[in-house]
Amino acid sequence: MKRIYIYLALCSILAASCTGFLKEESRTEIEKSTFLQDASEAETVLLGAYRSLIEEGTYALNLSIMFSMGTDISQVEGSTTENWRITPTNAFPATQSEVQESWQALYEGIYRANDFIERCAAKIEDWTPEDRNKGVIYIAEARALRALYYFELVRRWGNIPLMTSTAQSEMHPSTFVQAAPEDVYAFIEEDLLYAVETLPFAKDDTYRKDNSYRISKGAAMGLLTKVYATWAGYPVQDHSKWEAAAKMAQKLIYSGKHDLLPDYQTLWKNTCNGIWDPTESLIEVSFYSPTTGGGNADPCGRIGKWNGVKTTSVAGVRGRCAANMKVVHSFVIDWRQYPEDGRRDLSVANYQYKDDYILLARGSSDTDASAKANDEDQSKRQKEKQNYTPAKWDIVKYVNESNNLINDDKSNVNWYILRYSDVLLLYAEALNEWKGGPTADAYAAINKVRARGYAGNGGYELSGLDQEGFREAVRQERAFELAFEGHRRLDLVRWGIYYETIQETDAKLNSWWESDGVYNYVVAKHTVKGKHELLPIPQRELDLCREFTQNPNW
Repeated sequence: MKRIYIYLALCSILAASCTGFLKEESRTEIEKSTFLQDASEAETVLLGAYRSLIEEGTYALNLSIMFSMGTDISQVEGSTTENWRITPTNAFPATQSEVQESWQALYEGIYRANDFIERCAAKIEDWTPEDRNKGVIYIAEARALRALYYFELVRRWGNIPLMTSTAQSEMHPSTFVQAAPEDVYAFIEEDLLYAVETLPFAKDDTYRKDNSYRISKGAAMGLLTKVYATWAGYPVQDHSKWEAAAKMAQKLIYSGKHDLLPDYQTLWKNTCNGIWDPTESLIEVSFYSPTTGGGNADPCGRIGKWNGVKTTSVAGVRGRCAANMKVVHSFVIDWRQYPEDGRRDLSVANYQYKDDYILLARGSSDTDASAKANDEDQSKRQKEKQNYTPAKWDIVKYVNESNNLINDDKSNVNWYILRYSDVLLLYAEALNEWKGGPTADAYAAINKVRARGYAGNGGYELSGLDQEGFREAVRQERAFELAFEGHRRLDLVRWGIYYETIQETDAKLNSWWESDGVYNYVVAKHTVKGKHELLPIPQRELDLCREFTQNPNW
């Protein structure tokens, strides 16, 4: 049952300071000094730190969808930078509201985690032995959440302040300074190592009566693996972290506590229906609205609405899906070179739902066999192919009646932050980079992911590659396995090829395009090398925090 995110922490966050590092004021009459008298009360407050995951500034919209478009696999619909399109086309300024919104939401989460850690540590010695054991687990959860929020900040903004206590948040903004990214990563590492040592694996958890969507040992290990791989890449480029990434991933893999689900499609049935299965899901955001219609206070997101299959509304049955995320067609063309890979047709929708029937795009199949006899010319078909959308969060196909939210803009569909397949691919990548070429374990990891994707079809096994060939294979495999799940842009940045990939994709589309007019790939016009690898420090923060410096070229 998805309950975590419908709790409001008794100690709510109010925007009492002018910066993103918020000072807390209680919305209740309960004095925090007299709260947290036992583990039950502590757990209630801890869930407030989890709640930061479901804000629009985090995974309800911005981090999952808005900031993940503008790559070689996904783009925003349309051919302009008007309105909300300005952000995914890289045409936005440092004053953009989404930039400020996400910065603030992440620091709110950090404040909540800091506050919980401090107050729980001050009270825990007065609890019963059983409650103390639970309290230690809760503190480890809070530290892992704090690490996740800092990871999102440092890999997206680069130069950020490191707020390690609530007292720092109450200082005057003019005293805030930006920490070196290496120092932020070291702080994240410390938090996650504590979580790895303290938390139980999800399947072994006897402490929490319900650990659904809660951070576990496996989640902390997988996240730390991803942190090390990012630390090793652009812009910090500490290549010694490849070894650390490989060793941490190996501990998780060899533990035998997690695995791939046998069927790739089950992942999307699960996440569309709120089915918690920690076998492969390491970190997942649960969205659940207790009221149809989804008020502002309801923890529901935009998953499947902005990044799903285009759908018209049917009164009393379903809401409209705008499908604002489109699939870059050169990505589809590349994927068609691997017809045995069953993930393509589960990941890319060449159809839409119109009224009470499914509308296929003309000329949508590999052979165009599904095209009508009187189909229009190639130029028309090309224009339609630019309207392909992600299919993983197909609400009409997957969402059961019990999880359906009839709304034109919001849904109860969950969001995967980290899956076990991601860790397997990071393990393969880290071994290749650390050892100077692929090892037997590296091949085993990537081939395990590919075998599931090919669903019994042959041709999935890789072998005989040198370091560069294996590197490219991993990069392609990450695009196929994790398509549209929010990883691609961040991957391209850490590999140091974001700008180059945008330009190469633009050239591919230009070569493919034969129609009149202009193909839609607006992001290529606005992406600047050395600028768009990072988000800008919000202008509001620069105005208030006099010691801050802006990221390059903003």
